[in-house]
Amino acid sequence: MKAYDVPKTTSAPHGFKYSLVYIRGGNRLVGYNNHKRKGDHRHYRSDTTPYAFTTVDRLIEDFLRDVGTIREEREP
Repeated sequence: MKAYDVPKTTSAPHGFKYSLVYIRGGNRLVGYNNHKRKGDHRHYRSDTTPYAFTTVDRLIEDFLRDVGTIREEREP
């Protein structure tokens, strides 16, 4: 997980640049990030969807929730 302050831009209107990723067996299973081409978005398995960023704390909560769901599915 990494998140840091940046100047506000169209790709980071909230003033944060972030990348959170959960990789298992060489495969990204969960990821949250923002970059110029896609802005705020979420990777969940093979799906990529927009993400409505509100706060860094909420971002971490959402990421950890998704990681927990993936882990429960794979580890009984």
